[in-house]
Amino acid sequence: MSIPSSVEAATSRRGIAAEAARRRTFAIISHPDAGKTTLTENLLLAGGAIRAAGQVRARGENRRTRSDWMKIERERGISVSASVMTFDHAGLMFNLLDTPGHEDFSEDTYRTLTAADAAVMVLDAAKGIEPQTLKLFEVCRLRDIPIVTFINKMDREAQDPFALLDEIGSKLALDPAPLYWPAGSGGRFKGMLDLGRQMFIPFAKKGAGGAGNEDGHPKSIAFRGNAITSYLAADELDELTDNAELVAGASKPFDVQSFLEGHMTPVFFGSALRHFGVDELLAGLGVYAPPPKGVAALKAGEAALVEPGDAEVSGFVFKVQANMDPNHRDRIAFLRLTSGEFERGMKLKVQNTGRQLSVNAPIMFFASDRELAEQAFAGDVIGIPNHGILRVGDSLSQSGTLRFAGLPNFAPEILQRVRVKDPLKAKHLKKALEGLAEEGVTQLFRPTLGADFIVGAVGQLQFEVMADRLANEYQLEVIFEASPYAEARWIAGDKADLEDFQGKHRMQMAADIDNQPVFLAKTAWETGYVAERYPKVAFARSKERA
Repeated sequence: MSIPSSVEAATSRRGIAAEAARRRTFAIISHPDAGKTTLTENLLLAGGAIRAAGQVRARGENRRTRSDWMKIERERGISVSASVMTFDHAGLMFNLLDTPGHEDFSEDTYRTLTAADAAVMVLDAAKGIEPQTLKLFEVCRLRDIPIVTFINKMDREAQDPFALLDEIGSKLALDPAPLYWPAGSGGRFKGMLDLGRQMFIPFAKKGAGGAGNEDGHPKSIAFRGNAITSYLAADELDELTDNAELVAGASKPFDVQSFLEGHMTPVFFGSALRHFGVDELLAGLGVYAPPPKGVAALKAGEAALVEPGDAEVSGFVFKVQANMDPNHRDRIAFLRLTSGEFERGMKLKVQNTGRQLSVNAPIMFFASDRELAEQAFAGDVIGIPNHGILRVGDSLSQSGTLRFAGLPNFAPEILQRVRVKDPLKAKHLKKALEGLAEEGVTQLFRPTLGADFIVGAVGQLQFEVMADRLANEYQLEVIFEASPYAEARWIAGDKADLEDFQGKHRMQMAADIDNQPVFLAKTAWETGYVAERYPKVAFARSKERA
């Protein structure tokens, strides 16, 4: 007897939903130098660092996979580009999104957070909440992303843990709920207490390997047993006991629903460099971090909620990266899947252009390494090689009728002129700058009058990255020069009003990468003055692609 097609479809949807429920897609955010990249690498180690596509284990310490793959990142010791790492662990599929910590790359971080279902906030135990951490937290709050806190570098001198919890509560308006409690810090750091299980996890100064390694840390022991005296002196034991009782009375107990709603953060302690507390953090993410949820969209112009278990494959592009492989002039679009069961070779349509893509070589990422993805589900991030077809903010689906909320471009804070040293390479410069603008590395403005390009960025370091990439990837030596402009604003309004304004301010008009009109102001005062004189023209600080 044949199975009715409706029953087959329902069974298929249950399977798709179950696979999506296995996904944990999270970003790591922090102030620079809080230890984010080190934590990223140790989470891979804790998870077995197995790629979904190839079951390839991470190399040893001397050949470890790096999430910082750009030359400038390795030289500076900072992350300036988001990267993705996928691994299978304990029956779950983890998609780890590593974000730039430097504030000059906050726009890339914002876009990456749109693809995350949770975030790990890394704090330096000695410094607490720093300015960039606060900015990134606000982005998470805007997107209702639940936050897990990891207080790093406990093996160095640190602030009092109670002071750190107070800072989280006062600065972030989050209820901190510690799941562990440290025994000392710096030279006195002896380990931490699992407050729920009442097990003590000893810290070994030599430990820097994964769980079960010979150079790892001793196994956890019962806090109330006699063996604890091997690790804690009497006064240290008394202090940890008192602190554990105090934190149990002073802190709200961890509530999963409150965490998912963004009101509470579970707090973990450890040392990423010494691989201490990392296994516990990964286990906590597996248990508490949410699986993919429904995403609001427009379907054929009407509001819809796209559920992870829906049959139609859909997703959105949150990042485009060129030249990840210096041996090939590649261009990869990072697609966060929101529904369906994706299979290699599928055809997907781009909503805003109607173009159809045959995705024959989708990629699963492991930092700068990659393998072909045969299958993927909601929550997964796959790479789609393309040559200028896909842009940040594009929506893809099998029907081509779904449109997810776009990713905004923000007005740059610094504007500079750029020209190439060799005038014969002017055309190459145009193509290279357009490529970087499509990635979101910079914003490109072409003045209505004049030949020089105007590039915009959030911070000065972005220009250094631009120069480095233009030299290494495009063999173009460029010069950045001061621009007479201080602000850029996208303008909108009725056609007649726009034409009138542009005609009278032709010297300060430009077009962006999408050929949208932009007004370049010499001062902030001028922006306000012009906006008052032309009330029918809107001057916008951000722009969402149509």
